[in-house]
Amino acid sequence: MNKLASDLGTEKISKLLIKQAVPATIGILVMSLNMIVDTIFVGQWIGVLAIAAITVVLPIAFLISSIGMGIGIGGSSIISRALGANKPEKAFLTFGNQICLTVILAILFVTLGNIFSVPILNLFGAKGAILPIASEYFGVIIYGVPFLAFAMMGNPVIRAEGKPKFAMYAMMVPAVLNVVLDILFIKVFDWGMYGAGLATSLSYASCGLYILYFFLSSKSELKIIPKNFKLDFKIVREIVELGGVSVVRQGAISILMIVLNYSLFIYGGEISIAVFGIINRVMMFALSPVLGVSQGFLPVAGFNIGAEKNDRVKETIKKSIYFGSIIGTIIFIGIVIFKEQIIWIFTNDTTLLDKTPNAMLIVFLVTPIVTMQLIGAAYFQAAGKAMPALFLTLLKQGIFLIPLAYFLPMYYGVNGVWWSFPIADTLSTIITIIVLKSEVDKNLQ
Repeated sequence: MNKLASDLGTEKISKLLIKQAVPATIGILVMSLNMIVDTIFVGQWIGVLAIAAITVVLPIAFLISSIGMGIGIGGSSIISRALGANKPEKAFLTFGNQICLTVILAILFVTLGNIFSVPILNLFGAKGAILPIASEYFGVIIYGVPFLAFAMMGNPVIRAEGKPKFAMYAMMVPAVLNVVLDILFIKVFDWGMYGAGLATSLSYASCGLYILYFFLSSKSELKIIPKNFKLDFKIVREIVELGGVSVVRQGAISILMIVLNYSLFIYGGEISIAVFGIINRVMMFALSPVLGVSQGFLPVAGFNIGAEKNDRVKETIKKSIYFGSIIGTIIFIGIVIFKEQIIWIFTNDTTLLDKTPNAMLIVFLVTPIVTMQLIGAAYFQAAGKAMPALFLTLLKQGIFLIPLAYFLPMYYGVNGVWWSFPIADTLSTIITIIVLKSEVDKNLQ
């Protein structure tokens, strides 16, 4: 067992969380910047409809690449527990199976995405004037999605090895490249949405290639061994059960985007989709530190669950929720104070500047408590308990937010869409607290 991984079972919990969460946060922040830069540049240099087009297309790309993320998170849970139980052979076999699954499934879904691109875009809300712009963007970034899927598979595995800084670097590389290429392709070459898509696609490729370089180098404990590509049914089943939680979550998010874009288009037209496009990018960036805490939680909790150190697991849960809640409160205060200034970054369109700030404030209303949801679901993933992890993961996006976003606008118009977010967050958090407390009282005493 490498020393960095074994430290997960001995080092002070608060120090471990900082060591794991800070690089994860920076990586997520920079990766979020990757998407924000596209939105800013197309909003300033192409137009409002371009923001709406990106809002429609990116959930499709992330649905496909979430297959890699699911395989990565499911496999990394097995790897963390295997390292905690001092079973390196199982960790190596799991890693090989992850690579094989990711490559096969990513290529399959990208092929289907190419064949059925127009029906898929229509389903996700590419209506009216949005469709031709969205088609141009989607037709380019689809080729970068397999690289993104591989990167999203490899990133949690690197963290499971106890090397969060390398996971951070893997997310920083594409963000920096995307900024440079966006300026070059959109502003200098004037390639419009094709240029924005090409920049994003090449940045995805750089991320995937960096992850591949890491695993081929001496830096990784988990080597790419061809004999481990042979799928082991028991390992695959466990990866699918645990990783399926992330895939289903992204699937729920994709269905949510369909419902949101439908409601927004019906009750507010293309401009409301653009408003949500800005809010969604701000949400990705602003919530990165909270997501970083939950990502940092996974390897620490998983290792100590495997090592049967229940006191350390409980301490990890408590401190993760504590740190995340403080961060969430700071984020909300920042949104309250700077909401107008934030919108100016994306656009100078007067309609967007008028409609977006108050909508964003409503969406962020209960940000201080969202960490409890994330840690609750992450605990059950780390513990290898797929069903409760799936249930808690689906609470917000699937069980509450989808029906709320569909029905509330019938009575309250576009405002019903915005209020569905804080209502769903509040209900999900209450249920998560009940389920997690029951689990701790029953199995971690």
